Amino acid sequence: MSAPIRIGFAGLGRMGAPMAARLARAGFQLAVWNRTAEKAQAFARESGARVATSPSALAETSDVVIAMVADDAASQALHLGPGGLAEAASGRLFVEMSTISPDHVRRLGAALAARGGALIDAPVSGSVDAARAGSLAIMAGGDPKDVERARPALDAMGRVVLETGPLGTGATMKIVVNSLIHGLNQTLAEALALAESAGIATRDAFAVIENSAAAAPMLGYRKPLYLEPQAHPVAFALDLALKDMGLALALGEAGGVAMPQARVTRAVLEQASAAGLGGEDMAAVVPFMRRLGRSS
Repeated sequence: MSAPIRIGFAGLGRMGAPMAARLARAGFQLAVWNRTAEKAQAFARESGARVATSPSALAETSDVVIAMVADDAASQALHLGPGGLAEAASGRLFVEMSTISPDHVRRLGAALAARGGALIDAPVSGSVDAARAGSLAIMAGGDPKDVERARPALDAMGRVVLETGPLGTGATMKIVVNSLIHGLNQTLAEALALAESAGIATRDAFAVIENSAAAAPMLGYRKPLYLEPQAHPVAFALDLALKDMGLALALGEAGGVAMPQARVTRAVLEQASAAGLGGEDMAAVVPFMRRLGRSS
């Protein structure tokens, strides 16, 4: 019988913590690291995971190392900064599950390969609840042999693993999907404001939309945030949505793709962030559009 896969998990944020918990429950030998050590220690007490003292120490005792951080800069520091994962890259497989740029993924892959490691990019689509349930959709780019090597861990976190092609294509598809999600978020905000302006209650308008041809799974799982945003914790910060739209527009510019809807979406997110809503859930665009209409 082969030895259990040793998994290292770096980044225990809103999505990372429940994803790592799925791995612990699946029986992997799990070690964790987080920039805020107290969060890693609390996770370890609940899950039985081991806490690594640094990213390099995490990689040293792992076969597969998973990262779930905020952006390119955080990924760069985690992997290639002092005491980073790359210091113990030889023979390890790294799985970048963050929402980051394809260019960064490819540069990171080359840097890790130069040190004897391998990388796949495997970002996810789904809510925090989906992360808890292990029902995320995972988009995996990279060498098929490396994807297969990571599959036991990916299967524990997701309902489906969709191979997208070479390294960087998983990150590309994540940006594509999130661009569509943020566009839908913006369009929903406008649609609700339009219905409310005609005297239709928000709940009634939402009920019609979610039972119409315009319905999407996102509307269902984010419904509480749209109807009672202050009563629920942040699931997806508005400033992260703004980051995603920047990535999408950069990708469009590089590919010669016109993206007028994406530019509108980013412009509204920029206005909302400037108004102090950056740390709130992206559903804050709904009340922001109401205020914007009243002030115009």
